[in-house]
Amino acid sequence: MFIAALLGFSFPQYSALLFPFLPYVLFSLMVLTLLSMKQSTLIRMMMKPLVWQYAFYHAFGLTTFCVGVAWAMQVNDELVLAIGAVAATGSLFATPAIVRVLGLDVMLAMAMTIASTLVLPIAIYVLLLVTQSGDIALDIQSYCIRLIIFVFGPMFSSFLLHYLFAPQKVATFLKTVSPYTVLLVFAFPFGLIGDFRLMWDESPLIAYQYLAIATLLCAVFFISGYFLYRQRGIELALVAAVTSANRNVLLTYTIAGALLGPAFLPLAGAIQAPTYLLPVIAKQLLKRFK
Repeated sequence: MFIAALLGFSFPQYSALLFPFLPYVLFSLMVLTLLSMKQSTLIRMMMKPLVWQYAFYHAFGLTTFCVGVAWAMQVNDELVLAIGAVAATGSLFATPAIVRVLGLDVMLAMAMTIASTLVLPIAIYVLLLVTQSGDIALDIQSYCIRLIIFVFGPMFSSFLLHYLFAPQKVATFLKTVSPYTVLLVFAFPFGLIGDFRLMWDESPLIAYQYLAIATLLCAVFFISGYFLYRQRGIELALVAAVTSANRNVLLTYTIAGALLGPAFLPLAGAIQAPTYLLPVIAKQLLKRFK
């Protein structure tokens, strides 16, 4: 995934071509991931207080901290808004696929991902209230439609598949398609890094500053998630860390669009490379403590 980000940076024209198709990749990934899960078990997991405690830490706790530090360091308003928007962003829907590769709790990662996605529009609205003046018009209708398509649609598809077909046939189908679930993840770093490359072409110094900020944000997300849940076990700590570090910036941009300012897409691109180094760190931590 890290190499995919580097390739997208190296070939920005192809990154730009892939960008419009990322929502379709996102949907396919959600379907393939949810097909392997029993929806009744997922719903029970969603009802646990732990999941919603995580979601509020993910959206509101990290946003408050990151925006507060940015203000204290007198960062310009456009970049403060971009930093806050990245911090408020829900988990990437590819997170369960990454967690599966690490051998961790996929169901918990999916529940955390969905919960952080559900609180996202509230977090973004509060962020805009604090950082902007004038009327704020979030595209809530578009968000609700995408929520139905990307979350409830795959959940219903999974329920229907398990209801209509014998468990053996479902298992055979999943065994055939499961390797492609991980392959789809590569599209995100490749397709999202294009705007960062454009910034780098215009002003390398500013691009390096954005990369440094993006790396610091990823470190804050990962480390805070890890230590917040470390006392509950290494596996839960790593699930929280990886889920916290992965950010669905594409969905956030769809909701708020131009309200996020000109700094958001370059920062969203810059965050791709450090984000996809973190699963490697998680894997090493898991080997060390197991």
